[in-house]
Amino acid sequence: MNFKLILNIALHLLQARLKQTVVAAVGVTFGIAMFISLVSFMNGLNDLLDGLMLNRTPHVLLYNEIKPSANQPILLSESYKDNANFIRSVKPKDIGKSIYNSKSIISYLKKDPRILDVAPKISTPVFFNSGTIEISGLINGIDIRAEEKLFKFSDYIIEGNIADLSQNNSIIIGKGLADKMLLIKGDIIKITSSKGNLASLKIVGISQIGIAEIDNTMSYTSLTTAQKILGEPTNYITDIQIKLYDMTTAPAVAKEFHNKFNLDTIDYRTANSQFETGSTIRNIISYAVGVVLLIVAGFGIYNILNMMIYEKMDSIAILKATGFSGNDVKWIFVSLAIIIGLAGGLFGLLFGYIFSSIIDIIPFETASLPTVKTYPINYNPLYYIIGITFALFTTTIAGLFPALKASKIDPVEIIRGK
Repeated sequence: MNFKLILNIALHLLQARLKQTVVAAVGVTFGIAMFISLVSFMNGLNDLLDGLMLNRTPHVLLYNEIKPSANQPILLSESYKDNANFIRSVKPKDIGKSIYNSKSIISYLKKDPRILDVAPKISTPVFFNSGTIEISGLINGIDIRAEEKLFKFSDYIIEGNIADLSQNNSIIIGKGLADKMLLIKGDIIKITSSKGNLASLKIVGISQIGIAEIDNTMSYTSLTTAQKILGEPTNYITDIQIKLYDMTTAPAVAKEFHNKFNLDTIDYRTANSQFETGSTIRNIISYAVGVVLLIVAGFGIYNILNMMIYEKMDSIAILKATGFSGNDVKWIFVSLAIIIGLAGGLFGLLFGYIFSSIIDIIPFETASLPTVKTYPINYNPLYYIIGITFALFTTTIAGLFPALKASKIDPVEIIRGK
């Protein structure tokens, strides 16, 4: 089989039907360009949402949950252990939110090769006092260095600096809370802890996560300041946040640490299952739309090649009469489809990148997302590889059926009919 000659004949056939060839190639180009633009935008959006929520969530969280005791006294009695006992009005057991022996646990976790780092935290409800008004909220006492390393908290601070929390009696409050109480950086805010302790803290920064529920209630201070507010010792910790090198192992690691330390644990997938579901659905939609566009382009190529076969019956008959086999004729028309797919696919990659770049510079400013200035785009090379691969696959399949039909044409019947 002379592939050079077959390719030469295919190119001449394309030139003879140039208008139809261009239409088919444009269909593939449009399909690939829209596929890449849509997938890049959707995944950029997913990355943005992950940054807002998933990246602010530890891969594994260790804490003490308020819950009723699993073993009630009657269940421990030898006299009633074999009976069916019905217990009503069971009250939760007050074991305290503090993690016992937290410093030893943190020291052990930092030596685990699977763990990137550990960030201790104190989470407690408080009242923010504005005159005679009390606004309920939360204070997070954080390890400044670890929090910045694991969660890039400074990205969400619109005024001030996270390092200023190292000052005594300082606090960073949410934008929503600051707007409610008409507070700015440098003001003094008074708070009341759940134990009734009063404290006056200086506002050294204002944060904006982009989620109203958090910005209206959340505030941040150092571990030392949070311990002073609550009147607790320096080993008082309510949460241990863990980031892993391989976040996919989080469910198994959470279960392991639950059994090892006898603490309640939750992994990021369980904590943010609704966000992962939304990301998955958006990915499915974007890929489905792209695939449909390419399939439609494939039908266009099929129709064009099918019509070309009927119009080129004489040429096919002459080729077979001069010694070309049915397999040669088949490869001529498959080559036509591959050339259309390759040309359309390459231009589709180019226009897909151009469209993505245009979307990437369109201003997108909203008060709820202060760190986002333009629409998000993910320029993952994998999307371009998928696009060109699927373009070649679709066009090859679309050209195969007309090519098989052309290979079975009997030259004697065509010439006799003429």
